[in-house]
Amino acid sequence: MQAGEAHSGRSERAPRGHLWIGDAVTTVAGGAVRIHDGVVPQDLSAVGWPLLTERLVIRPATPADIESTWQIRRLPSVSMWMTSDADDREEFARLYVEPDRLASTLVLVCDGVIVGDMMVAVGDAWAQTEVADQARGVQAELGWTIDPAYAGRGLATEAASAVLRACFVDLGLRRVYAQCFADNVPSWRIMEKLGMRREEYAVRDSLHRSGEWRDAMRYAILADEWRAARPPA
Repeated sequence: MQAGEAHSGRSERAPRGHLWIGDAVTTVAGGAVRIHDGVVPQDLSAVGWPLLTERLVIRPATPADIESTWQIRRLPSVSMWMTSDADDREEFARLYVEPDRLASTLVLVCDGVIVGDMMVAVGDAWAQTEVADQARGVQAELGWTIDPAYAGRGLATEAASAVLRACFVDLGLRRVYAQCFADNVPSWRIMEKLGMRREEYAVRDSLHRSGEWRDAMRYAILADEWRAARPPA
């Protein structure tokens, strides 16, 4: 990939009961679950959309965003890092409007133009059976895509930083993580800029559509780590 582009698109079949389906999130029935002394929502409705940063408007995706998003996702330098290829527009559109996927997708708008998208997949942490109800909906996986024409400007970091704050402040999550192919250097550099720590470097564990087994990386940050790194109010 070219330097400056940032795509965090690798989503793995996680072990020990985690629920992941490609780029989508599987929602646990019930809408919300109680964790510690608060309520953690199972969707993104608790966030006051849109999020406004210095240069971006970040809002939930709608079916009207299909064309703009597809035009970015179909680019070879982008799709090479994504879980699914986007050559077929009809198939892309069909998957885009699936309820769980649409509910976990955000679009990034700069000067009125969609310049990328993000995934916020809220899910369960692994837990032993007796305490599994306390681990529902307590973490999220982030993913991002930026139009190569807007790469190298720090937009992905700006967006991910705002969404990370929403995960901890508005959604009350305890942990957020992201993962990518190790060759996707701009993506894991964003993770490090966000203050995430590298949790895993897996050697040749992920099969790329090229037929090559590639290394993968996972980064994460806990809510208390994120708060500790914030300047005093």
